[in-house]
Amino acid sequence: MGIAEVRKTAEEKMHKSIEALKADLAKVRTGRAHTGLLDHVMVDYYGSAVPISQVANMNLVDARTISVQPWEKKMVQAVEKAIRESDLGLNPQTQGDMIRVPMPALTEERRRDLVKVIKQEGEGAKVAVRNLRRDANQSFKDLLKAKEISEDDDRRAQDEVQKLTDRFIAEIDKLLSQKEAEILAI
Repeated sequence: MGIAEVRKTAEEKMHKSIEALKADLAKVRTGRAHTGLLDHVMVDYYGSAVPISQVANMNLVDARTISVQPWEKKMVQAVEKAIRESDLGLNPQTQGDMIRVPMPALTEERRRDLVKVIKQEGEGAKVAVRNLRRDANQSFKDLLKAKEISEDDDRRAQDEVQKLTDRFIAEIDKLLSQKEAEILAI
C-alpha cells in the first residue's frame, strides 16, 4: 500500500466520521418535531429489538407533534413503551391505534444540557479524526521502515494528512456551532 492509498483511506474514514456526527446531531432535539428523532428507538417485536421505523409509520402532525401508527394493532403498547423509555424525555399519548408524541418546549436549562451533549458528540468525532491521522502516520512510518518511501516522502505525506485532519476538524467545529445556534434559538 502506497502513500496515495493510505491518504485516500484516511480521507474516506474521516468523511465517514463527519457523516456519523451529522447523524448524531440530527437526533438532538431542537424543540421542533422531526421523525428522525425516533430513528434510534428500538421496539420489542416478538422477542427481538427492531428500529421503530420497521414496525410503524411516522409522520409530522404539526411543528411540535409526531404521529406514530404501528402496522399491527397489538404493537401499539410496545411502541408507546419504547418511546417513553427512550432517553429522549418524550411522553407519548395513545389514541386508538395511533400514538401522538408531543415535543415539550425546551427550557433554558435543557438547551444548555443539549449544547453540552452536542459538544461531547463533536469531541468524539474529533478524537476519531485524530485517531485516523495517527493510523495514517503509523502506516507512513511502516512504509519508511520497509524502505518503500523516502524520509522526504514520509514528511510530505504526514503534512498532507495533517492538513486533511485540520480541514475535517474545522468542519466538525462548523457543524457544532450551527447546531448550537439552532438549539439556543428560541
